[in-house]
Amino acid sequence: MANVPPCPLTAGITLLMALLMFGTCFSVGRARHTYGIVAPATTGHPTFERLYRVQMNTLEWAVMTLPCLWVCAVFTSDALAAALGGLWLVGRIWYALGYAREARLRARGFTLGALAFGGLGLAAGYGVLRQLLGGV
Repeated sequence: MANVPPCPLTAGITLLMALLMFGTCFSVGRARHTYGIVAPATTGHPTFERLYRVQMNTLEWAVMTLPCLWVCAVFTSDALAAALGGLWLVGRIWYALGYAREARLRARGFTLGALAFGGLGLAAGYGVLRQLLGGV
């Protein structure tokens, strides 16, 4: 696509998402060491198990969110994609910090992230549909 607009804001959000995923990996590795959880075990201490779920859930959601983020950026706007991606990041960080402390504290961050994902999906779908219909 020769006419793809530059998307520096979305690129920045993408890099921050990668940093978040690295951070969750690092937390799990550190918890493995702290609580003596030898790989490939994924159970053994409640704090480790919560951190592990944060990592896995963040990866699961990132796989769905990243394509929507970029389709939204290309077919609607860089600013809209970055704003919704930023909300997703805030939600995921809120989720991670809450869940690390206590499982019940994950809900609000999870909800914010899920709503941001939904917004990205709807905006991306709208942008693609508009393009398919000839820019209506």
